[in-house]
Amino acid sequence: MQASGFEFRNRFWVIGGIFFVAFGCYAFDHVNVVIALLGALRRRIGASEAGFRAWAHAAFLAGTGLVALAAALRTWATAYLRVGVVQDHALRSEGLVADGPYRFVRNPLYLATIAMSVGIGMMASRTGFVVIVAAMLVFHLRLIGREEAGLAAAQGERYRAYLRAVPRLLPALRPRAPASGARPDWREGFLGETAFWIIAAGTATFAITFTALWCLLSVALAFPLQSLCIAVADRNRGAGHRS
Repeated sequence: MQASGFEFRNRFWVIGGIFFVAFGCYAFDHVNVVIALLGALRRRIGASEAGFRAWAHAAFLAGTGLVALAAALRTWATAYLRVGVVQDHALRSEGLVADGPYRFVRNPLYLATIAMSVGIGMMASRTGFVVIVAAMLVFHLRLIGREEAGLAAAQGERYRAYLRAVPRLLPALRPRAPASGARPDWREGFLGETAFWIIAAGTATFAITFTALWCLLSVALAFPLQSLCIAVADRNRGAGHRS
C-alpha cells in the first residue's frame, strides 16, 4: 500500500484536492455534520435554542482544539526534522531522526495531519466529513508505506530496529527509542508550520462567531504566508551556515 512517486511529489496538491472535493459536497448535502448530530441529540432529549447553540459552539471549539494540537505536534516534529525535509517534494531517506516526537511515534507529521483533517472536517457536511477522514487516512497510509520502504532500503537494519520499537501512528506513552542528543530548532518549527497555526486561528474564530468567512480567509492566507515563512527559515539557515 505505497503511494506512487507522482502522489508523493504532489502530496500537498492531493491533500488540497481532498478538502476541495469534501467541502464541495455541500452542493448536494447541505447539512453540517456537527449540526446534524446535535440536532438528532436535541430531538431525543430536548433542548432550548440557546442550549443548542451552546452545544454547537462547544463542539466546534473541540474541533479547533484538535487542529491546535495537530499544529503543536507538527511544530514539535518539524523542529527536529527541519523544514527542508518536511517540505521536500522528493523522498528523503539519507538520515533517520529518532528524537522528540519520533521517540513515541514514527510518523508524527502524518498523525497530526490526520488529526487536523478530523477537526476541520467538523465544518464539512455529513458526506464531506466522511470523504475528508476516509480519504486523508487512506492517502497518508499510502505515503507512510512509500516513506518507510525507502528508509528501510536506505538505512537497513538500523531502521528496521526502529520500526520494531516505535509504533507507526498510535503514539506510545513512553519513549520507545533512545535520544541521540539532537536539539530542536523551535524558530524553524514554528515558521515551517505557520499554515497550521493560521488555520487553527480561523477555525477558532468560526467556532466563536459561526462566520465561515474568517475560516475561509485563514485557509486562503495560510499557504502563501507558509511559503514566505519557509523562505525566511531557509535564509536564516543559509546565514547560519555562512557564519
